[in-house]
Amino acid sequence: YRGKGGIWEKFQPVYFEEFLNNEEKRILYWKRKQEQWDTINKARPNKGHIFFKELYDQGKLKGLITQNIDGLHEKSGLPKEIMVNLHGNTLEVICLQCGFLISSEEVFKDMDLDKGVPICSKCNGLLKPNTISFGQNLKIEDLKRAEDLALACDLMVVMGSTLIVQPASTYPLIAKQNRAFMVIINLSETPLDSLADLVFSMKIEEFLKEYEK
Repeated sequence: YRGKGGIWEKFQPVYFEEFLNNEEKRILYWKRKQEQWDTINKARPNKGHIFFKELYDQGKLKGLITQNIDGLHEKSGLPKEIMVNLHGNTLEVICLQCGFLISSEEVFKDMDLDKGVPICSKCNGLLKPNTISFGQNLKIEDLKRAEDLALACDLMVVMGSTLIVQPASTYPLIAKQNRAFMVIINLSETPLDSLADLVFSMKIEEFLKEYEK
């Protein structure tokens, strides 16, 4: 997103207030989403996503907290009710007025931005991918569910996160302070490495190869 050649070099971030109040900004926002959609729609879960699905099938996974918006955990087969998508899910679109949900695939297949941005068929409200934009508050219910999972777990596995971005970075700390065993699997160092019971400084796929042996 932020690196050279990333999304923000081509499309500057559209803040939530801009989306609400400026039609040109809404069109810019949807253009970016439209450009990303084909890649996101075709993406398939990798070994990391399958790992958590297998844990769930074995009765070992009680919940999953993620900042990812790509929907790949859903595609792996994990039930929605055990997941907390802190930053939302790009596989669905929500009406900002009435809360009606529709699949992103249905919206993008008929979308023609020359005719304007998508509008809710139920109430004519603004439609928006069900993800958190810059300047948009995270959902209180999601934060509460994530905290409850952190407090209830006896094992917290942190995979592929630098543990820098709030509030996601606080949940492993909450779990550890509540005497959970904490494992961190990440290529780079994290601020919580010194508190973790086990740290694997390696790529996720390398760790999973060792785990499968």
